[in-house]
Amino acid sequence: MLFGLDGVEVGLIIVFFCLFGGILSGFPVAFAIGGAGIISFGIIAALDSAGLLIHQAIDTSSTVYRDLVNSGVKADSISVFRYPDLPTVAEAVFPKGWETAMDRNISFIVNRMNERVLAGQSIETLLAVLMFVLMGITLERSKIADDLLTTMARVFGPLPGGLAVSIVVVGAFLAASTGIVGATVVTMGLLALPTMLRNGYSPELATGVIAASGTLGQIIPPSIVIVLLGTLAGDLYSAAQESRAVAAGCTDALTYLGKPAVVSVGTLFQAALLPGIMLALLYALYAFGYAMLNPDKAPAVAMGESNNEPITRNEGLLWFLAAPIGLIGGAFLLGSVGLIGSQDITVSAFSDIGEGASLRTNVGPECQASMIELHGQEAWDTAITEQKAISDAGGVTQSERLSDEQIAEARTAKIAAAAPIGTGLAVLAVLLGLTLILGRGIAPSKDTKPLIVGAIGLLLVVLVDVLLVTPTTSAGVMVIMMAIPAVITLYGCKEAAIRATKNELIRVVFPPLVLIIAVLGSILGGITNPTPAAALGAGGAIMLAAYRKLQDDGRSGKVIIMSTFAILICILVGINFDLRINQDGVSVESWIAFFVAYAAYLYALFGLIFGCWVLYGGGVLSPVVRETAKVTSMVFTILIGSQLLNLVVISFGGEHYIQQFLKSFDNEFTVFLIVMLVLFILGFVLDFLEIIYIVIPIVGPVIYGGSFDPKWVTIMVAVNLQTSFLTPPFGFALFYLRGVAPKEVTTGHIYRGILPFVLIQVAGLAILWTFPSIVTIIPDLIPN
Repeated sequence: MLFGLDGVEVGLIIVFFCLFGGILSGFPVAFAIGGAGIISFGIIAALDSAGLLIHQAIDTSSTVYRDLVNSGVKADSISVFRYPDLPTVAEAVFPKGWETAMDRNISFIVNRMNERVLAGQSIETLLAVLMFVLMGITLERSKIADDLLTTMARVFGPLPGGLAVSIVVVGAFLAASTGIVGATVVTMGLLALPTMLRNGYSPELATGVIAASGTLGQIIPPSIVIVLLGTLAGDLYSAAQESRAVAAGCTDALTYLGKPAVVSVGTLFQAALLPGIMLALLYALYAFGYAMLNPDKAPAVAMGESNNEPITRNEGLLWFLAAPIGLIGGAFLLGSVGLIGSQDITVSAFSDIGEGASLRTNVGPECQASMIELHGQEAWDTAITEQKAISDAGGVTQSERLSDEQIAEARTAKIAAAAPIGTGLAVLAVLLGLTLILGRGIAPSKDTKPLIVGAIGLLLVVLVDVLLVTPTTSAGVMVIMMAIPAVITLYGCKEAAIRATKNELIRVVFPPLVLIIAVLGSILGGITNPTPAAALGAGGAIMLAAYRKLQDDGRSGKVIIMSTFAILICILVGINFDLRINQDGVSVESWIAFFVAYAAYLYALFGLIFGCWVLYGGGVLSPVVRETAKVTSMVFTILIGSQLLNLVVISFGGEHYIQQFLKSFDNEFTVFLIVMLVLFILGFVLDFLEIIYIVIPIVGPVIYGGSFDPKWVTIMVAVNLQTSFLTPPFGFALFYLRGVAPKEVTTGHIYRGILPFVLIQVAGLAILWTFPSIVTIIPDLIPN
């Protein structure tokens, strides 16, 4: 044994030093990882051939081992860590020779590249990385951060520590719209750091809050970290739970768990929302608390007057608090009493299939005992009772084709149960009402007649829906009935929107906020998966940047605005009309709706192409596309190189050795705590991409193979990885900030400034550890 260490341990040390040396060499990390795998394999193969690497494996032919297995202990749980006194036998780390291991590695790397990079199930999800990167870089080049920083500084500046709080707010906003850490840190460092220092802010607080706020993009959706981590987590969790079910004596994870062993990126976005907001609040609370304790190091600063119309406190409370709460609360109240609800009268031609028991009960004794241990005796008894009732009723009811009479009866029942006001119309009415309220509150001194006219039109829209529109009314007839009230409403809303654009805060925040709601709303609401939502975000970012460019050049942005309305028309027509024209008996109404939607689609496409042309002519599009290609290529190259390094670790038994060590602990919390500590320490020297693609596949089968909620496990890992941007000496946020900081700000200032925020990250992890419902509550409330 070399240096008294097991051969596998020496191999792991060689891999680590080769990886660390490759990163320090200055060679591009994406290629250094693959090179580290090749070099470490060559060194290990040479030492193994020389007989210097000896692995002490358990002697499976010994009597002691056989007696242990015969006593009921499963073979895969036996290791030298759990049973150190078992007889061992010396063998090479490559039992069949390094040539065989190399052949297997080459064939496996080709297969893995095909599965995970070129044509696997996860490739569609990984395409979201490209779209989110494009969205983020486009918004960053549109100078959205400049306006946000100026506006938020005016809002929060007069408060103690207000500039620092404004940095956190802007960081959270940019995280939800761009998610690019480097761009966020550099932009805020260039724009905000000199202002903070000039106004007497402590260099430590200023640099710390900028670096920490810039990393919020790694946890607040849409986060590239969660996309990459989610694609791995889904595969790891599914495979680990299948192995767990087989070890428990069951045939599959669905039988053992009573539910599918799946976790999607969309679900992880839902789970990450509250933890991201929580971290932003902790940052802001620290900045405010620091200012209260050290007022001379974080003074209140007046950042100049805005051009907004002054309003009284009572007007603000009425129009910005009471009226919106009343409108939204009234809608919820009407919904709770059944006045607002679904008006869908679509009836399936087949009956519903009957529900089975909550748990499968036709299992063997070993599986039954394991399921009772997992779910509890009460849950098992309930499942037995449910299954007995189903059996007595003749088994699970099968789906059958309904007769015309049954369909007509079901349709009549749906018509009778339909709410007077449709949910879609109610949502639209609330949004238009909020627009009118906002227009009134922003400019209380202006003429209110247009807004009153709009409110009357909105009331007429609701009355028409209640009195004239029935669930059987066709969509075309409904449009004709609604036309005049809708025009009156839009007249008032147009005036309200014009007034809103005069307000600096609304003008700056509203456009990117709409884009964020569109992207995240479609994912968090379960409407679509992250890839189409990311494409929507990329297209919206291009149009938003083009509008900003046109405004800067003194040109009209009406084409972009009309393209946005064209998209809304497409959505509204698609929701209300049947656009399936490839079937028999298509009505004239459907043909008209199809051509309207198609024309709106073509105009929206023209608007997108026009936006690209504007950005190209302004010299913006080319660098955006180039930077997007660069970042995306780096991510996928790291993915390929890490697969090679992983296969090297697997080939000499390193992965199995680490997993056996972790499985030797009986307490799941202990295992997960060890993994989190290792990830935290590795964050000092490795980037999040290397950790995701090199470390997580090794420890994943263990941390995802227990009883922990996979959403909680993944978000805990993601928050931990976020810390890797802040921890010296290789924290990327520190490098970004050091590159743009003034000369009077030293590296020591940055390191001291970041320390409290690293501790806040640890405190955030402790809070999520203690209260896991922070992670799981939104996915539980909004099934994806």
